[in-house]
Amino acid sequence: MRAMVNDALWRAAPPALPDSLQDCLTEPASLSLRLQAGGRRFAVTVLSQGEDRVQADEAEALDLAEGEPVYARHVLLTLDDAPVVFARSAARPDCPAWLPVLRRGSRSLGLTLFGELPELVRDPLRYALLAGGHPLAAAADRVQPAAGYPARRCRFLLGGSPLLLTELFLPALEDLL
Repeated sequence: MRAMVNDALWRAAPPALPDSLQDCLTEPASLSLRLQAGGRRFAVTVLSQGEDRVQADEAEALDLAEGEPVYARHVLLTLDDAPVVFARSAARPDCPAWLPVLRRGSRSLGLTLFGELPELVRDPLRYALLAGGHPLAAAADRVQPAAGYPARRCRFLLGGSPLLLTELFLPALEDLL
């Protein structure tokens, strides 16, 4: 399996952000738990899940060619009913390790990734500032328009099978931290 590429979009260092956002973006543990710890009402809303296509900047991490099928789950994390994070989880569509994990309804994926799977291997976080031309920025823009979205991405391996989790931070998050 190929390693994640260190390309111009996804970097090891996060973009410069206000301290509260920077702390969330670089949170090494579960973002869901971090958001819940603030005392606000936390929820996960599933926007869609099922077959999708691997995006250009996901292909290598998932060991697929651009445009091949993936199983993807798109959710919004909310605080006090305000959307604060748009997230996409993607895995190979035939993956017996990840499909049961992704078919979880409105249960947070972070709770499983950071506590229920001791055999899980996690790559380092990667960071980007996603804007208009990126498909995930376009999807986030439909929820909460912004000039750009601070984002983080991590690849997880379970039984050698990859899952790629990408989280985009929406503008409302800074006001609710």
